[in-house]
Amino acid sequence: MTNSTPIQTRPSEPESEDAGPACVMVFNANDPSGAGGLAADVTAIASVGAHPLPVVTGAYVRDTGEVFDHFAFDEDAVAEQARTILEDVPVQVIKVGFAGSAETLSTIAEIAADYPDVPVISYMPALSWWDEGPADSYEDAFRELMLPQTTVLVGNHSTLWRWLLPDWNSERSPTARDIAKAASEMGVPYTLVTGVPLPDQFVENVLATPQTVLASEKFERFDAVFSGAGDTLSAALAALVAGGADLASAATEALAYLDRCLDGGFRPGMGHVVPDRLFWAQPDAEGDEPGPDVPGFDLPAHDTKH
Repeated sequence: MTNSTPIQTRPSEPESEDAGPACVMVFNANDPSGAGGLAADVTAIASVGAHPLPVVTGAYVRDTGEVFDHFAFDEDAVAEQARTILEDVPVQVIKVGFAGSAETLSTIAEIAADYPDVPVISYMPALSWWDEGPADSYEDAFRELMLPQTTVLVGNHSTLWRWLLPDWNSERSPTARDIAKAASEMGVPYTLVTGVPLPDQFVENVLATPQTVLASEKFERFDAVFSGAGDTLSAALAALVAGGADLASAATEALAYLDRCLDGGFRPGMGHVVPDRLFWAQPDAEGDEPGPDVPGFDLPAHDTKH
C-alpha cells in the first residue's frame, strides 16, 4: 500500500474551546548549529502556525560551515518515539528529513503506510559530506521505500537530477517536469524542485507533476551560501498543508516565507548564513520609540567551586 495520494484541502470546521493548531510529525536529525535539522523544522512549523511533533533520528556533528559526521539512532528508538505520540495525537502531515540510515528509512516508511490518509512530505538533502557507500545505500532505500509513501518530494534541482536521473544525457538540463516524471515512476504525485538555474542570476522553484506545472516562483539569486534552506521550505510546506491550504497555494506561500527567511538571514558563526525563520518577530530597525528604562541585573559567572 502506498501513501502517495493527492492532497485534499481540509474543510473548515467550527472552532471549539479545545481546538488548536494542526500537528506535523517531523523525522529529522538534531543539528547543533541550528541551521537545519529539527531546529529548522520546529521553528518553521511553529512560525507558520502549526504544532511540531519532532522525532529525533540521530545527531549531526557539524558547525555552520560543514558536516563532519552523523550519529544515527537505532531504528527501534525512532519507531518508539513516533508510534507513542501517534497513539495520542492526531497528525495532519508527516514530514521526513534526514533519517540517518536505510534501516530507519524502512521504519519510517512502515509507519507512513500505517497512516495512509496522512500526506507525507519528504525532503532529500545533499549528501556530499557523507562517505559514498552509506550515501548510496541511503539514496537507494529512499528511492525504493520512502518514495512510494511520499506525496510531495522536495529537493534542489542538482540533487534530484543526480539522484533520480543519473543517466541523463541530453544537452539541456532536465526540467522540473522531467524530474517529477522520474519521481512519479516510484509513486510520487508531486515534486517541488528548487534552485532551477535561470539566466541573469535568477533561480526558479517549481511545483510540478509529469503533466503540468502547478506553481512556479522566480527569485533573484542571493549572494551568500545558506545552510538549512531545504529543511525550512519543506517544513513550512508541511505546516501549511496541515493547516488546510491547497497544495499550490501552500507551495507559493512556503516559497515566499523562505525568501523572507533568506533575506533576513544572519551568520551566527564563521560559516554559512542561517535563515531567520522568525524574521517577523525581530524588532523594527527604525521602529518604535524606546520604552522606559528597566533596571538590569548581572548573571554570575560559571565559576562556582564544588
